[in-house]
Amino acid sequence: MENDSSIAHIAAILREEADRLGAGARLPSSREIMRRHNVSPVTVSRAIGQLAAEGRVVARPGSGVFVTRRQPSDRGGADLSWQTVALGDRVVDDEPVATLLQTAPDGVVPLTGGYLRPGLRPDRQLAAAAARAVRRPGAWAMPPLAGLPELRRWFAAQAGGDVTAADALIVSGGQAALTHAFRALAAPGTPLLVETPTYPGALAAARAAGLRPTAVPVDRDGVRPDLLAEAFAVTGARVFCCQPTLHNPTGATLPVERREQVLQVARAAGAFVVEDDYARYLTEQPPPSLASMDAHGTVVHVVSLTKILSPSMRVAAVIARGPAAHRLRASQLVESFFVARPLQETALEFVGTPGFRRHLAAVHAEIRTRRDALAAALAEHLPQAEPWLLPIGGMHLWVRLPAEVDENALVEAARRKGALVSPGRLYFPSEPPGPHLRLTHMAAAHLAELHEGVRRLAEAVTEATGDH
Repeated sequence: MENDSSIAHIAAILREEADRLGAGARLPSSREIMRRHNVSPVTVSRAIGQLAAEGRVVARPGSGVFVTRRQPSDRGGADLSWQTVALGDRVVDDEPVATLLQTAPDGVVPLTGGYLRPGLRPDRQLAAAAARAVRRPGAWAMPPLAGLPELRRWFAAQAGGDVTAADALIVSGGQAALTHAFRALAAPGTPLLVETPTYPGALAAARAAGLRPTAVPVDRDGVRPDLLAEAFAVTGARVFCCQPTLHNPTGATLPVERREQVLQVARAAGAFVVEDDYARYLTEQPPPSLASMDAHGTVVHVVSLTKILSPSMRVAAVIARGPAAHRLRASQLVESFFVARPLQETALEFVGTPGFRRHLAAVHAEIRTRRDALAAALAEHLPQAEPWLLPIGGMHLWVRLPAEVDENALVEAARRKGALVSPGRLYFPSEPPGPHLRLTHMAAAHLAELHEGVRRLAEAVTEATGDH
């Protein structure tokens, strides 16, 4: 067992160093701290854990440990350090998700974000649907615990194949669905296979559940089945989380043949595949879901209405069969009982109208226009940042930057120039292979602003690389 006094000593040293360096600075690496003070990795890890629990630092996987901006206390200087011992060394890192959800200040062009901009959201239609929904008899009564039968039936039909309403569970958005799936399917301390790069919210949820995200590389057609098979064999993992349609952040979409291979590999490993089908409504021609191709209960399918409708439409479905389905329902029940019935009724009211289909068509047209406009602006102003591919839909382009670019410096330079961007390091479960950005084309107010945002980003790249 590690000596508690050694941990306290290293924590005190790091606390002083954090205060000296100031907010935003990076602490020395764990290896450097071990070398300086002749202590073990466990001592360093627990000392950093103490500082993280105090809110002094935040660990960013693949980047290091950074000093946070400490808020002044309004409690008369009360000593809350006792909580460090009570909380232990487990840390829930919200920084990646908070970064994705941040809003651009006035005058700053948003080139990051995951939801439809206000002018494209069907706000008036949703308000009308909500008004009709809450007038239904029983609209404010407790819903069936698994969700409204009609809404479950609709989600089952969207998944395709022989999926039925009995297989569907209504949950509070895609993020909650992933959290339920990880807790239900994998034990704390076990590995979870994920694509690399991948959605930071999945990484954060996995780590909060005590799982160890383990990277499986992707190419321009999505995850590589040969490397997935190798990862299952090496790690003994029993869960693989993927986004086979418009993978976030690269935009790759698995061809049908590779989808079949992924299912075969998972079945051979006796493992589950968590299919995060978040972008099903962000493309005109989505391929068949993995759930529709699954005859063995391998796939746990997640699909949400949030991306296509509104960030506050926290309605999603988890589709599963067998004991896994029972465990998922139990997880939902003990954590939050059920999704509010008025929200379910509103979703059901809107998706059954012609207005929903018109909304889909409008979004798809806007995606095509903005995707091409972003690619053209990059070619004009930032040709060294070539997109990984031109996706069949979605909201983003994934670009690799020149090797000499420092991502953190670029993000700050872009903010100073008036552009908000999402650093690539957030998307890797381990060390990034190089600097990247995920650029969103759907957040800017209009095409001219989108073009201006890329121009500002190009100026920031010049500043960050010192290429004047």
